[in-house]
This record gives sequence, structure tokens and C-alpha cells, in this order.
Amino acid sequence: MLPARKSTTPLGILGEEKAVAFLEEHGYTILERNYHFERAEVDIIAYDQRKIILIEVKTRSAIRFEDSDQYLTKAQFERIRMAGQAWLYERKMEGSPLRFDMITVLLNGDEGEVRHYKDAISDWNPFT
Repeated sequence: MLPARKSTTPLGILGEEKAVAFLEEHGYTILERNYHFERAEVDIIAYDQRKIILIEVKTRSAIRFEDSDQYLTKAQFERIRMAGQAWLYERKMEGSPLRFDMITVLLNGDEGEVRHYKDAISDWNPFT
């Protein structure tokens, strides 16, 4: 397992901070940030009193976002899925209710618009 590290760009760091603040304001418990397993990373692992949630954060400083699914390739998703499996296994929590969300952050200076896409891939099963 590689050591955890934060995003290396100021834009990415600010976006993740905004995403964490948003989640906490909406009652989520942050379990871990920047979890790494081999070459895979999960930006945020949270809990909403029902499920463990793997969250990918995408931050942009552009005028607008296109559809959020344009920002996550199948290979990226597979790496996140693999890291999620490892996180659950390490904690002996295989079989726990799990969801995959995406958060997009559109930054304009220090201000940010946060969009939370719950169940971003609804037919996702981390153990397939």
C-alpha cells in the first residue's frame, strides 16, 4: 500500500476541501481522505448513517461543467473500485452497504459551486 498523499495542485486541494466541507454540512462523516491502494486512490471515503460512500472529486476553474461522467474514465473508475475493495477488506467490512458518488467543484477564486452526484454509477457492485 502506498502512503496517503493529498492532491498536489492548489486547485485540487481547494476542491477537496470544499467537497469535505459540503459533505460535513450535509451530515456525512468523513472516514478517510486520499486513501491509496497500489496505483488507485479514493479522494474521500464517507458515511451517511446508511452506507459507506466512495467519492471522487473533480475540480475545475472553467466557466461551466459538462456532464460529470465525462470526467471519469472506465479505467479511473476501475482503480477506485479496486481501492474501495481494499479499504473494506483491510477493515474487515466486506459486504457493507456501499455507494459511489462524484462531487464536482467549480471554482471562481476562493468561491466554489459544489455539485454532489449521488450513486453516480447506480449498477455498481464493488465485488464483481
